[in-house]
Amino acid sequence: MSRAGCLSARPHASVVDFERPLPVNATTALRTYLDFEKPILELENKVAELKALDTGGKGPQIADEIAKLEQKAKAALVDTYARLTPWQKTLVARHPERPHALDFIGGLIEDFTPLAGDRYFAEDEAIVGGLGKFRGRPVLVLGHEKGSDTEKRIKHNFGMARPEGYRKAVRLMELANRFGLPIVTFVDTPGAYPGIGAEERGQAEAIARSTECCLRLGVPIVAVIVGEGGSGGAIAIATANRILMLEHAIYSVISPEGAASIIWRDSNKKEEAATNMKITAQDLDQLGVIDAIVKEPTGGAHRDRESVIIATGNAIARMLSEFDGKTADEIRAQRHERFLSIGR
Repeated sequence: MSRAGCLSARPHASVVDFERPLPVNATTALRTYLDFEKPILELENKVAELKALDTGGKGPQIADEIAKLEQKAKAALVDTYARLTPWQKTLVARHPERPHALDFIGGLIEDFTPLAGDRYFAEDEAIVGGLGKFRGRPVLVLGHEKGSDTEKRIKHNFGMARPEGYRKAVRLMELANRFGLPIVTFVDTPGAYPGIGAEERGQAEAIARSTECCLRLGVPIVAVIVGEGGSGGAIAIATANRILMLEHAIYSVISPEGAASIIWRDSNKKEEAATNMKITAQDLDQLGVIDAIVKEPTGGAHRDRESVIIATGNAIARMLSEFDGKTADEIRAQRHERFLSIGR
């Protein structure tokens, strides 16, 4: 597979409210721009202003100027995103308009039936899960959901799961294993919730049991890092046979801010930490931590949700097909070997 396509990989890798955020064709006025995108914002604002003046389409000079500015804005966008630093990729991965788990579920999974509760303590909205069909194939889906506005972010606790979220994940994964259903997970979390209540209810133990559950299942698991893959909170549902990463996603043991605070006792060194931690999809592909990169539209996944969801679906389908006809023991052995081989 070529790295130029929507899926790049190393040679050996081959009725629900989905809480959608802004529409795909959100206008410049509604779109959120990151600090390093300010030159692009200025150009796109000028284009919007000229278009507002040329409502009748009767000004050839204005039309020519609009075309020139649009081309200049596009070139600036391409150039900016071709040389993003690891810290800038971190900001893109955290973009508030980036598609989250429920967007991918809504775009890829038919007849999705959500399942809730850990059968011990409570329902945790930070991890969503349920049964559905992926391109005609029954699957179990799990994912961290950050939420698309203030109310939903609070509801989903910004994608930071409590112990009951991971216990729910274990319950659903065991259900999938019982019925021989492949598992697809969408990872997007800054990390597990570090609150006192979560610690009192056994946060570390819940994460460890979820990770262990992934390792012993006899059905294929494909995980997709769609935004942030933070610490054990991410790996708890990403201990998979195949791990995909969106082009501008990040995956690390700790956030750059957290690493800077620990190593240098200065969170302002977050950019240096991001560079040294090797948290980008490109770095992790080279290190063998992930199996493939899903290319994002120019300007990031938030600029064209539909195309990145389709590209992700194609990548998932390709990865799942690798395990057709394999026995549970073969699937389990491949997963074990995959993780044991990292760092060799």
